[in-house]
Amino acid sequence: MDFQDKTLVCRDCGKEFTWTASEQDFYQKKGFTNEPVRCPDCRALKKARMNEGRGGGPRQSFEITCAQCGRKDTVPFQPKGDRPVLCRDCFRSKRPTA
Repeated sequence: MDFQDKTLVCRDCGKEFTWTASEQDFYQKKGFTNEPVRCPDCRALKKARMNEGRGGGPRQSFEITCAQCGRKDTVPFQPKGDRPVLCRDCFRSKRPTA
């Protein structure tokens, strides 16, 4: 399918922006059916605002000693000390296979 650049109007700021043919091709390949409603600047602002609500920074990791094998590893949560904590390999080996 041949795409042509389209001029769209941003929902947030009202500014016109170009939705390029290559962006349209990308949207089609990803299976997206709607045109973008925000210009690239407003899209970036919205994404930044959404990330602020989730902590926005890099994910924290905490060093642990595996309760099963004794290996040092990191986990994405702060252990409370009331339950044993496993390294990635031991954790995976205990998970039921589906």
